[in-house]
Amino acid sequence: MLDELTEKLERALKKITGQGKITESNISDTLREIRRVLLDADVNYKVAKQFIDNVKEKSLGKEVLTSVTPGQLITKILFDELKELLGRTGSELKLNPSGLTVIMLIGLQGCGKTTFSAKLAKYLKNKKRNVLLVAADVYRPAAIDQLKILGAQISVPVFSIDGSAEPVKISVEALKYAKENGLNTVIIDTAGRLHVDDDMMNEAAEIKSKVNPTETLFVVDSMTGQDAVNSAKAFHEKVDFDGVVLTKLDGDARGGSVLSIRAVVDRPVKFVSLGEKLDSIELFFPERMASRILGKGDVVSLVEKAQLQFDEKETEELEKKFKENRFDLDDFLKQIKMIKKMGSLKSLLAMIPGISSSMKNTDVDDKKLVVVESIIQSMTKDERRNPKILNGSRRKRIAKGSGNSIQDVNRLIKQFEQMHQMMKMLNKNSGKFSIPNIKNMRLN
Repeated sequence: MLDELTEKLERALKKITGQGKITESNISDTLREIRRVLLDADVNYKVAKQFIDNVKEKSLGKEVLTSVTPGQLITKILFDELKELLGRTGSELKLNPSGLTVIMLIGLQGCGKTTFSAKLAKYLKNKKRNVLLVAADVYRPAAIDQLKILGAQISVPVFSIDGSAEPVKISVEALKYAKENGLNTVIIDTAGRLHVDDDMMNEAAEIKSKVNPTETLFVVDSMTGQDAVNSAKAFHEKVDFDGVVLTKLDGDARGGSVLSIRAVVDRPVKFVSLGEKLDSIELFFPERMASRILGKGDVVSLVEKAQLQFDEKETEELEKKFKENRFDLDDFLKQIKMIKKMGSLKSLLAMIPGISSSMKNTDVDDKKLVVVESIIQSMTKDERRNPKILNGSRRKRIAKGSGNSIQDVNRLIKQFEQMHQMMKMLNKNSGKFSIPNIKNMRLN
């Protein structure tokens, strides 16, 4: 995500690293390079120019303290300006504490609107909301079927009307259905077009006037760069939405839409969507995104992802097993499955400060986790609990059963044995060994 932008910014900042102080000459050279990086990333020209002007104004004349270098100081100024550009603070989704909450999604065809509606439904369901999805896209072939399939996967009802009902009627009837069936949150998936046109805009505006949504969110494909910004501007002028959703951000290496869209339409980015899985959705926090863009990681988001997957009781039990040296391959398998739910290994490593910049050419293969899973699942219960009984014939059987080589099996067992030895040493040397309880970590 945004790795191309991050890498180029890091290269540009190297120009000022090691300088004794910030001068008009060296800051101009650095900012000239940063401006080029922003324009290459397809950032709106006016936005890029204003951003550079702000950074230059705040940089000139600042003395470098003993404890910091010019590179560190300009990075801090860039971070502050990026945070300001992205919205300063996160913007929560408005939800009615009592009564009906109606969320209307608008955007062009192909932006990921239908998939995001299901992601949002799952997100809100996890917050104890009773959600109804509304299939108001009657034009795109199979759009209604797609939403029904997604709804079934997350056990959320989908409202639709067979035949040739108009999207406005479908949306209005859906609100009645929700009230009659005790559902307090309605998500309306409206139709899109390949390009902005009057018919689409007029229909979206009419739906909005009839259902009076609590939130109207503009969903946009972040990989389309300036086109995303232009379509956002057109939609905003006609429909006046409340917030932006950036989809496919995991495939966006440049970052033009992320950096431009809020400044152009003056509406906050509320969510980002990072993949096809229905739990790959994140609230947008300007400070965290600025940190990622500058290659400084995002530890808070990493901890939050872990909190969603790691059960407190299981963590305590795991700690106890470590202390008593009873951690077996079944426990190892559970940990792998929880890590996989958090996202790709590369995306998780990119959240750790200092690692993301060195990962550009590193091959981080999630398939290796699948290999480990298949090997452990090919073992018997006794073999998982006591790997010491894994002799040659057993290892050969496991390799054949999992579709891997004996070398793969041997490598896993060796690594597991090494981990056991490390746990013994930690317990022996410290007298106490504990696993950080992420449930109790402060996030502020």
